[in-house]
Amino acid sequence: MTIARPQSNAPEFRLLATPLVLFLLVFLGFPALVNLIYSVSEVSFETLRQPTFTGLKNFLSVWSDAAFWQASWFSLRFGLLTAILECLLGLSLAIFLSPLIEKRSWLMAILMLPLMVAPALVGLMYRLVLHEFVGPVPYYLWTYFGASISFLGPGSAFWTLVVVETLQWTPFTLLLFYMAYQAIPSEIAEASAMDGARSLQRLWFIELPMMGPTIAAALLIRFIDGFRVFDNVYVLTGSGPGGSTASLSIYIYEAFFKQGAIGKAVAASVVLFVASFAVLYGLNALASRRKGAKR
Repeated sequence: MTIARPQSNAPEFRLLATPLVLFLLVFLGFPALVNLIYSVSEVSFETLRQPTFTGLKNFLSVWSDAAFWQASWFSLRFGLLTAILECLLGLSLAIFLSPLIEKRSWLMAILMLPLMVAPALVGLMYRLVLHEFVGPVPYYLWTYFGASISFLGPGSAFWTLVVVETLQWTPFTLLLFYMAYQAIPSEIAEASAMDGARSLQRLWFIELPMMGPTIAAALLIRFIDGFRVFDNVYVLTGSGPGGSTASLSIYIYEAFFKQGAIGKAVAASVVLFVASFAVLYGLNALASRRKGAKR
């Protein structure tokens, strides 16, 4: 008795994968190659077509630059803190407002309005509102409470930026968690109620574990966005006093355009890319291992 082997799908796979491969080569491969060349070269705006090879000089310059590590620490703290706050608030609002949104679905459109505004415009708006001398918020705080708060000063700029970022992007996590919460079958809630489970017990032991993949995805997405933040931070405070609010994106931008150190800026972006790839690869490997263990 002969067992028929499945026919190979290699030709069909190559045909379907060709557009994706071409896209990656044209739009990602070529810029990545140019970046690698510039990262190991001495280059300026005058010598973009004729870079001079210098080896790892740019990487050593970035590695020994205290501003780079300060920007890395800012981006890491900012990304982690905003991601956690946005997910906690979004999850709480999604569960608390779920009955109300079910009856009045148009409320979701209003809650999503902050996402429609460009981050740079949000930064500009809060810069005007919180300005120490002309902003209405500091003025009324001083007039009615005698409190003089410098929201954009060295001591509070970081927390102001965290609050602004959280206020704008919490609706994104709210939308994700609301959809995940609504996708939980109602039969599960009915069965748990018949077994005597209370609302908090059902939430903690049943609903939150079922929403786990969505929560993990939201945390990862918001951390990536927070880690590479540029627009609203640059408009609100720039790099801040002594570079205290300079993210890695701002560090690379200033090195490229203000200092003219193109090789150094590109080397920093390569370091950022490698670190991001390592983190994503590690998370993917961990998820695959846990998936295999469950099987």
